[in-house]
Amino acid sequence: MIRINAPAVAAAMLFALTIFGGQRALADDVQDATQLVEKARLTFESFSADPNLGRNMQSLVNRARGVLIYPQVLRGAFIFGGAGGSGVFLVRDLTSGKWGGPAFYTIGEVSFGLQAGGDLAEIVLVALTDRGVSALLATSAKLGANASVALGPIGAGIAGATENLSADIVSYSRNKGLYAGLSVEGAVVAVRGALNAAYYGKEVDPIQILIRHEVTNPHADGLIGAVQKVVGGS
Repeated sequence: MIRINAPAVAAAMLFALTIFGGQRALADDVQDATQLVEKARLTFESFSADPNLGRNMQSLVNRARGVLIYPQVLRGAFIFGGAGGSGVFLVRDLTSGKWGGPAFYTIGEVSFGLQAGGDLAEIVLVALTDRGVSALLATSAKLGANASVALGPIGAGIAGATENLSADIVSYSRNKGLYAGLSVEGAVVAVRGALNAAYYGKEVDPIQILIRHEVTNPHADGLIGAVQKVVGGS
C-alpha cells in the first residue's frame, strides 16, 4: 500500500505554483513592456505628423529634457495596477544630446477627465526643465505640485507661442485622433517597477535607466529613433 504524505504533496504543489506562476507573470510583464514601447513609438510618430500638434510639439521637443508618452489613458481611472494608463519616459543626455531609455510609468487620478468626450486619450508630456525631469524621476509625482504643467499650444502658424512657455512640463493630448484638451493638473505619475525589471532583466530604477545609463534594450531603438528624428538627431 502506497502512503501519500499529504503535507509534502501540498508543499510541492505550492512550490510549483510559485515557480510557474512567477514565470508566467514575468512573461506577461515582458510582453506588456515590449508592446507598450511599440505603441508609444506609434503615438509619438502620429503626434509628430498631426498638422495641429506636430509643429508646436516639435519646437518644444527640440529644447526638451525628456518626453513621457502615454499611448492610452482611461478617463477617471485610478493609478493602482496601472489602470489609469501606462507610458514610457525618455530623457536627453545633456552632454551627447542623445535620447535614452525608456523607463515605464503609470498616470492616474480620479479627478481628471477628457473635455472632448470619450474614455480614452493619448498623452505626450514634454519635460522642458531639470525640475520637470527630476519630478518625473521620483517614485511618484503630482503634476502641478511637484512640477508646473501647462497645455501645449495647437494650430498651424503659432510655433512662436512655444517660446513663451515657462512651465516645467507641457502636455499634448488627443482623443479619437482629435485634440482633446486634457488637463493633467493634479494627475499622479508613478514608476512601474515590474515593467522596468521585465524589460531590462533586473531590478532598476529610472535614474539607473535614464541618467546613469546602466541598462539598455535594443528593442527600444525604434522609439528612440523616432524622437531623435523629430529633433534632427542621428
